[in-house]
Amino acid sequence: MLIDIDVRRRIGDRDIGVTICTDSGISALFGPSGAGKTSILHMIAGLIRPDRGHVRIGGASLFDHAANIDLPPRQRGCGYVFQDTRLFPHLRVKANLLYSRRGAGPIALADVIDLLGIDGLLDRWPATLSGGEAQRVAIGRALLSGPQILLMDEPFSSLDQQRKSRLLTLIRDIHAHMQIPILYVTHDAAELDALGATRINMDNTA
Repeated sequence: MLIDIDVRRRIGDRDIGVTICTDSGISALFGPSGAGKTSILHMIAGLIRPDRGHVRIGGASLFDHAANIDLPPRQRGCGYVFQDTRLFPHLRVKANLLYSRRGAGPIALADVIDLLGIDGLLDRWPATLSGGEAQRVAIGRALLSGPQILLMDEPFSSLDQQRKSRLLTLIRDIHAHMQIPILYVTHDAAELDALGATRINMDNTA
């Protein structure tokens, strides 16, 4: 699926922008903190409106400044995995997984549970999960929304190397099994190598 993104926005005293045109499957925004990587994901997901440009996933226009197209976040088909998981503390794991479910959905709950290895977590509360377990649940919730693209904002930065390595392998498995394009944010070159991702460099030059 072709990812065609060209967005720009002035934030404070800096111009944040990127141009991406790829069908490589897993792509990664790479650069130091403050380079605007998270802002780019927000523009793609519809959480921040770009000043100009376009966002097209698989030929569908999610945003096009010139054509006055700006779909609301819920209609964009973006599964978003945040750095801090953002699980709902008052819902058990299964309810968190199903929160963004739309109808029957293209992905079966049982398939996601099996792929992520979280069958034993379904009745747990988020506060009882380890960091790696919580991220698996967050990924599952994003997948069950039936996304056209999976956006991942440094999701494993707080984990130790062993857990991170296992979850990076999981990301490759998700793409292999579900063929969902993934846009991954990181400042760690080792993560790029582990994912086999196409690298999109960003810096913090104003």
